[in-house]
This record gives sequence, structure tokens and C-alpha cells, in this order.
Amino acid sequence: RIFSAQSVASSSTPIDLMELALRKWLTTHGPEEEAWRGQYVLRVSHCLEFLCGDHPLIQYKYIRTCMQAKESPHLTLVHTSAIKAMFDKEISAIGAVVGRKSSNPPLPLPPKRRAPTVSPVECVPFKIVLVNGSKVNAEETAKVQVRAGLFHGTELLCKPAVSSESSGRSDHTWKDSTLEFDISVSDLPRMTRLCFAIYAVMDKVKKQKSTKNAHINKYQTIRKAGKVHYPIAWVNTMVFDYKGQLKTGDIILHCWSSFPDELEEMLNPIGTIQTNPYTENATALHIHFPEYSSHPIIFPPFDKILEKAAEIARANDCSRGGKKFHIELKEIMERDALSQLCENEKDLIWTLRHDCRENFPQSLPKLLLSVKWSKHEDMAQLQALLQIWPKLSPRDALELLDFNYPDQYVREYAVGCLRDMSNEELSQYLLQLVQVLRYEPYYDCALTHFLLERAQRNRKIGHFLFWHLRSEIHMPAVSVQFALILEAYCRGSIPHIEVLKKQVEALSKLKSVNELIKLGTIKNARKAKEAMLTKEAMMTCLRQSGYSETLSDLHSPLNPNVLLSGINVEKCRYMDSKMKPLWIVYNNKLMGGDTLGIIFKNGDDLRQDMLTLQILRLMDLLWKEANLDLRIVPYGCLATGDRAGLIEVVSSADTIANIQLTSSNVAAAAAFNKDALLNWLKERNTGDALERAIEEFTLSCAGYCVATYVLGIGDRHSDNIMVRSTGQLFHIDFGHILGNFKSKFGIKRERVPFILTHDFIHVIQQGKTGYTEKFGSFRQYCEEAYLILRKNGNLFITLFALMLTAGLPELTSVKDIQYLKDSLALGKTDEEALKQFRQKFDEALRESWTTKVNWMAHNVAKDNRS
Repeated sequence: RIFSAQSVASSSTPIDLMELALRKWLTTHGPEEEAWRGQYVLRVSHCLEFLCGDHPLIQYKYIRTCMQAKESPHLTLVHTSAIKAMFDKEISAIGAVVGRKSSNPPLPLPPKRRAPTVSPVECVPFKIVLVNGSKVNAEETAKVQVRAGLFHGTELLCKPAVSSESSGRSDHTWKDSTLEFDISVSDLPRMTRLCFAIYAVMDKVKKQKSTKNAHINKYQTIRKAGKVHYPIAWVNTMVFDYKGQLKTGDIILHCWSSFPDELEEMLNPIGTIQTNPYTENATALHIHFPEYSSHPIIFPPFDKILEKAAEIARANDCSRGGKKFHIELKEIMERDALSQLCENEKDLIWTLRHDCRENFPQSLPKLLLSVKWSKHEDMAQLQALLQIWPKLSPRDALELLDFNYPDQYVREYAVGCLRDMSNEELSQYLLQLVQVLRYEPYYDCALTHFLLERAQRNRKIGHFLFWHLRSEIHMPAVSVQFALILEAYCRGSIPHIEVLKKQVEALSKLKSVNELIKLGTIKNARKAKEAMLTKEAMMTCLRQSGYSETLSDLHSPLNPNVLLSGINVEKCRYMDSKMKPLWIVYNNKLMGGDTLGIIFKNGDDLRQDMLTLQILRLMDLLWKEANLDLRIVPYGCLATGDRAGLIEVVSSADTIANIQLTSSNVAAAAAFNKDALLNWLKERNTGDALERAIEEFTLSCAGYCVATYVLGIGDRHSDNIMVRSTGQLFHIDFGHILGNFKSKFGIKRERVPFILTHDFIHVIQQGKTGYTEKFGSFRQYCEEAYLILRKNGNLFITLFALMLTAGLPELTSVKDIQYLKDSLALGKTDEEALKQFRQKFDEALRESWTTKVNWMAHNVAKDNRS
């Protein structure tokens, strides 16, 4: 039986009445209520979520969410025997695996041999020997050089070393091949990266056609004597191995030939330390690490580092700053995360590091950037200070997992702060936490342990950890690392394996259907007859037992609490865009016969959409924390593999384009019909429902105006904005973010900071002309929402910075994140920022006619295609 708040009574306190109704039901089915207590639990009707424990209903998150959204909770009474059956099934799955005898037991691990700890040689400079390079992809006339740099994060520890020039075809040997660095072995930080760049040196000519890869011409750098340098390949490696032992002996590094947007002295320190697994065609660099003593050199253990810090502390007094320096320090610490620190400021921060701990503990990232990591004395003092540093909030600690902070003890401190995260908060940031695993040089690290521990304790976190890892396992730079973490999770979550396996098999079937459709639409794709045949083939395929069984009764990858029971084949179709996405409709037996839809995409990278929707979800959370609910619709989106993934279909919604086209006989005129949207809402809502729908539209329109402006979301045509019948407006398809607006013939097609057309205002004002009180409230919502996001500007910058190595097309360098700093007016006062936003708001209204012209062109093109 389903109990809903509205079905119990139409009173102003439906939750209290629902509790009374439940108690009455229990007492009528037994002599005493106590006899039935503990035999039933409440399940959220549309998914596998349960309200357990003897608490008032209003204390449950699901109930509170429904009340905030002014929606009716829907609950089902479930006997505890059903829950026990689910539990017994999982226990038996574990028993089956544990009891299974393996025919090939794993080989025992060799005993660990710890090399004797030897103090690093004090004044010997670090050096390496270049042996040779092979398969160097350069023209015969080019000379080839190797540049090598030592980095700690993005900090260059000393001047790069450069080899002599070498001539030849693809194999090169350099004279005087020892590269010596201006840093002693004893000063090398534990996480030092040795970064190499192989590049061609050519004479400068007017029209340069010097390399086989024309796209890298943008990286050319002009050196002295009119020489031009072109990067050919790069590769990175650690100086210490995972045991902390300084590397010795020969090593062959297979290089990478693709380059990021930013290079440091031709080097790529932010790149992976994994070598290219595709060794057949990769440039190979053979190097030799020399030995400095008769014993292996081990990085000092932590207790020795603290002993060194204590020794320094006894010899020096801790510096304290006066009032003048405190004011200067405060100004530095309040800057945003993208602000650069000059050397004088770094020196001041380091000198006043104890003041930083006492007065600006959240400034730890700036202190870490001020440490001279090339001095082991400073490094030791930092580690000692870190032991007494106050715990940061999890949101502030996220920044410490950025590439700029590679020290293992700093990262362990950050993970320690993350342990305070609730499961909901961890889920919010899981996307970034998986991405920063790329920055971990060794597989066994604090962050990996933390993610696995939390995934084992919470099935939902485990579900999304699985998919975030699996969706990128095809990438060579992370394939081994992500595969090992996946295996570790699956081995520790035996019952979950079968659930996830079924999802993987279902997605494989959907990919087969999609490829069948693409094959059928290659020829005569525009003919209606051919389209009908292709749709019929799709439906025939979905009806086959092999497909229907695999695609039925599985947990949705988009939300593991939703059970997809069976496909409603008659309602399934494919969409008329280039990659032919599948529109799959499911019956959901937990929803009492209702259907739900998912879109399967094969050939599109959904990771940028996934990131944008995650940020929208975070904005929604921050606004709600400030008691502002702007009715955002952050629908589900999940990348599941190489250019493949799923998108949730939002029910009872249509695009602005469809709403406009159905209201007009002429496509060209549809975009200018300001009554179309309001009439559409009136057809679906009457009386108080219409009032609520217009309020929903007003709030959601304000939220998306601010969100799309701050995130610089482009390509906002009328098919990328939708409205639900309940009034909520929402945006879809986020292929262009951070100000990457579309242009045609060199002219920007989008001239407005965000979409705010007069037909939107027409709905907000309920058809009244002139700016009314309703419009004033809408504008107030926008300004309030903008100021709330500004207060959390550093968090947004951090989350985008943590995604820099994910390979998203429009997030490749710090320059891309600069857009956020500008849109949020970081560095300005609230008054200055609000003035800037008001100017943008007025501009959006003033230039809204350009949006209507773009929409008209889109509608005409769409009408011609149909």
C-alpha cells in the first residue's frame, strides 16, 4: 500500500497526519501496536531507499526534501522479511565466492627487503646520464636536443639542464651526455619529478614547415641566433621509487607526443609519470641514474625529518610579525586561489608561518607555495608545523589535493580532513577525487585507501567510484592505476559485482543497438521510409530474449537506488542527431506503473556535461544552505566508457523550440511569439497550480541565469533550454563552457552574458506589461544568488583546477579557469561585483533581441530538417 501526504488529508500538517494514519493501520492489523512494531519499514515508493529507525518522519532527509519542494512524499510499507531476503542473498553471494576453491592459488609475495637507511650525501649535485634516444620523429635536417628539469609540483627546483645537439635520422646519441643540476642530492624533495622534453632545433625561416606534426607549431619558441625550437616528445619519471629509494641504474622511458596547452620551458611537469604503453612507435629515451655511494640512498623517515626540525628550532627563534606585517599578511591571505605570489610575499608568509597557523589556518595552500622545497631545512620545518596545524574543513582541504601540493604528508593531512565528510558531501566531490588520483605517483597512497574505505562502507559511493574509474580505464596514462583500484573494490564488495556486471552487460547491448542504427542510417538517412525501417529493426532487436533479459531488472547506473524493471519497447526510439542517441523507456515496478526514460549516447564525451551538472548541483546546495531554493533541475548524467554514457530524461518537460513551433504555423515567426510559453503553462496548470508554476519558473529562471553566466555556458539555442509542466526551467547540453561561445565566420553568435528573453519576463509577470513587482523579485533572486556564489569562489576554482588533467576539451589550462575569476569578480568588493552583475543583467535584457534572431534561425533549420 502506498501512503502519500495528499491522500491522507489536505490539512496543513500532512506529515503528522501521515504518522497517525500509519499508526492506525498498524493497530487495526494486530491486538497492539507493539506487536507490529519492527515488522515493517517504510520504502520510498519509486526507489530502493528505506526509512529505518524509530524517528519522527520529518527527521528523514527524503521527507524534508519533499516538504521544501512542496511535493508529496510517497511511501510504501514493506515487511522486514523482504529486507532480510535481500540481505541473505548478498551473504550467500559472499559465501559462494569465499567457499570457491581456486585451481591456481596466487603466488606468495616476496618478502620486503628494506635497504639500509643512509644519510644523503650532503653537497654532491644531482645528475643523470643520457645514453641515447630512438624513434625520434624529426626531420633529417633538424638537430635534436634534450631538456631536463626537476619539479616539485609546478615549482622548478633549479635551472633546467640541456644536452648538446645531435644529428641523425631517428636514433640520437648526445656528446657530453651527463646532465648536472644545480641542486644537491640531500635537498631533493621526496616527490621530485624529473621531466624531459625532446625537441628539434632549426633555423628560422619565413614559412616554417619543419615538423611532421603541424599542430605543434604553436609551441615553437625562438631562441638566440635565430633558432626555432619545436617540441617532439615529453616524458616524466620520479627521482625516488615508491620505497623512497633514490633511483640508480639504466631506465628506458617511452615518451608521449601529445602536448597540453601550457608548457614550462618546453617541459610538461603536470603530465603523467607513466610511460607510453604503446612502445612500438613511441620515442624512447634511454637514461642512466648514477650511484653516489656504496649503499642505496633512502629518503629520511618521518621521525628523522622531525628531529631535524627540532634541531633547527632550538637554534632559531620563531619570528612573529608586527601589526603592519599582520595587515599585509591578511591582504595576501584573502586573495583568490588563482592569484600569483611574488617572491617578497612568499618570504613574508614563510617568515610569519606561525602567525599563519594561529590567525589564517585556511591559508595553508599559500604557505605551502611559499616553502623552498629545494632546501631540506625548510621542508623539515614545514613538516613539523603541519603536525600542529588546525584541521581544515573538507571543502578547504580539497585544494591541497591539487597538483601544486605533491608532498605525501601534505596529501595525507588533506585526506585526514576529508574523513569528516558525510556520504552526501563525498558523493558531491567524488568526480574530482577520482581525477586527482592522476596526480598520485604511487598506487598505494592515502587518497586511494580513503576512497576504497568509504566505497566499501557505502554502496552508493562504491557504485559511482566504479563508474568514474571504469569510464576512463581506456586512457593509457591511468589504465593500470584505475584497473587496480577497480579490482580492489570489486574483491572487497563481492555482492556488488553481480549488480555492476549486469549494468555493464546492459550498456554493451545498448551500444550494439546504437551501432545497428548508425549502420542503417548511413544511406538514405533523410528518407522517412528508411527511418521507419531502422526504428523497426531497433524494436525487433530490443524484443529479442537475449536483449530483453539483459536490459531488464537492473539498477540504473545513473542512480543505483532506482530499479529498471523492463523496457517499454513501443515507447523507445532513437534521436535525430549525428550519433543517433537511444531514447530508452523503462517501466518501473517501484513506481506503480509509471515509466522513466534514459538516453544512451555512444560517440559523445559526456564528461564535460557531467562536470557542469555536478557544479550546478553544488550551486543548488550552496543556495539552499543560504535558505534560497531556486528549483534547479540537475538531472543525472554519467560517462560510462570511451565517449559513451547515459543521461536522465526529465519527465513532463519540453524544449522552448518545440513549445514555440507548436504555437505557430510559421517556423520563422515562432521565436517571436511571446505568449507561447505562458499559454503552454496555462494549458497544464489552472488556479493555484498556475501561480505555483509561475513561481517555479521565476525561481528556476533566476538560478539558471546566474549559473550560466558564472560558468560561461554557451550554445544556448532554444533546443538547449527546457521547461517542465510544473514550471521549472532548466538548461541541457553543456558542450561549451567557461566562455567558449560559438561563432560563425569569425563573428560571435552569442552576444549576451546569459539568456533572459522578453517571453521569459512575460511569464514571470504573468502577462502584464511594464516591469512589475514580480520582475523586481526575480531580479532580487538573481543578485542574491550571485553574491552567494561569490562567497564560494575559491571552491569553484579548486574544483575546476582538480579537473585540469582530465582531458576535457574546454578545460586544459589555468587560463580557462580565469573565466570564473572574472565572472565572479573575485578580488572586488561585493558592491563592485554587484555593480558589474547589474550591468550584465541590463545587457542581457537589452540585447535579448539577438537571442531571438538566433532562435529563429535555429527553428527554421530544425523545421527544414523535419
